[in-house]
Amino acid sequence: MALSTTSRANEKPVKRSLAKSNAHFRKALTRLPLGVASNFRYWGEDKTIYVKRGKGGRIWDLDDNGYVDYRLGYGPAILGYADPRVDEAARQGMEVGGVFALGTEREYEAACRISRMVPAAELVRFSNSGTEAVMAALRLARGYTGRSGYVILEGGYHGLFDAALWTSDVDNWDPGSKTYPALIPYSQGVPEIGRQLIHQAPMNDADYLEDLFKRRSGEIAAMLMEPIQGNCCAITADPDYVRAVRRLCDQYGVVLIIDEVKSGFRVARGGIQSLMGVKADLCTFAKAMANGYQIAALAGREDIMRRFGRGVAHGGTYTAHSVALAAANKTLEILEETPALETIAGYGLRMQKGMSRILEARGIVHSFSGHPSMGGLFFAEKPPRNYRDWKTSDYSFYDAMAQHLHDQGVLCEPDSREPWFVCEAHDEGCLETTLAGFERAVDLTIDELAGDPEHRARA
Repeated sequence: MALSTTSRANEKPVKRSLAKSNAHFRKALTRLPLGVASNFRYWGEDKTIYVKRGKGGRIWDLDDNGYVDYRLGYGPAILGYADPRVDEAARQGMEVGGVFALGTEREYEAACRISRMVPAAELVRFSNSGTEAVMAALRLARGYTGRSGYVILEGGYHGLFDAALWTSDVDNWDPGSKTYPALIPYSQGVPEIGRQLIHQAPMNDADYLEDLFKRRSGEIAAMLMEPIQGNCCAITADPDYVRAVRRLCDQYGVVLIIDEVKSGFRVARGGIQSLMGVKADLCTFAKAMANGYQIAALAGREDIMRRFGRGVAHGGTYTAHSVALAAANKTLEILEETPALETIAGYGLRMQKGMSRILEARGIVHSFSGHPSMGGLFFAEKPPRNYRDWKTSDYSFYDAMAQHLHDQGVLCEPDSREPWFVCEAHDEGCLETTLAGFERAVDLTIDELAGDPEHRARA
């Protein structure tokens, strides 16, 4: 990467104070592993932040540092934090009474809207999280086909459950060899016996998938895929590849599960399926469907979905909670009936164009992946086409820049795997703050890496 010398080296970096977050971390550590409720919220002993409040497209931490937020809880706050329309609907949902382990009328209302927006969603079942929805989808596919094996694309993320916690060991793989990366558990505690059931395939390689199906289709119940990889910087499958996957699944009797936990109701009203011209057999949704309230959905073909209760188990005490359903109904109404998604995509495009102007002025090669509402930034001429390309790419500039962005009041995930999420509440003030902070962060990163011999050798 060519780095310009036009950076403002005479300006000293501005560092936030995280004194209150650091103090809370030390206290939280006495009762919470890593001081947080999720491994992914731990950013280090002196970098983990705790949120005081959020409103619109911004959050404030315990030290009153303000940030324009592009994490958005990994995507759920599609309208912005504390959206008054959704929160008022949720308050009305409270009046229903909560959870009864019985049905309410609102379930049908939400299911009808989802079916109207997503052609593949002939029938709908609700869950509490994306992980639960994908677990149910895999179980249902197995029950429908009578098979146990399944395929996951390398770099795909389908939740924190044992069947999905496998990854390709690209770190110890020789790209010049004729072998494929070994399949390894993503976590300790994942039973080794599960390896017998899972197959991983590289994205955008239909020939590999066809060969796999020819050899093993009698064992394979389902193909799990994210056409936009939400945990791999929004690397996106070629539409022709997705259509080839659809054809191959039909040919070999494999249930195609399209995981839209992150892309659903965000990239389009009908999700990524509508943009790529395919229909899943089963599809899962969660993040954007209730603006942060806890709900998820599994939807799909009627003949498959009817297996629930007819041999295939599904349930959950808190499933279809009245508050979450009310929030989902209002959020989906806004996304379907207003130009919210166009507003979000428009902001994302303007932000990317502003970033490009800043990077081009400094001679920094870059590209974007994904969709303007959930996009990735790469410091290469073209974004990676699959997980192997990303894993073997140089993302040192991004990783260094992310820390400077945080000091400038722009909150992205410090790990370059996570996309930048945009919400309807991101306004021109947010954009101005973002681009000013981005320019400053880029200059500081240039200065920082200019003194790094290892980075100079890679550039």
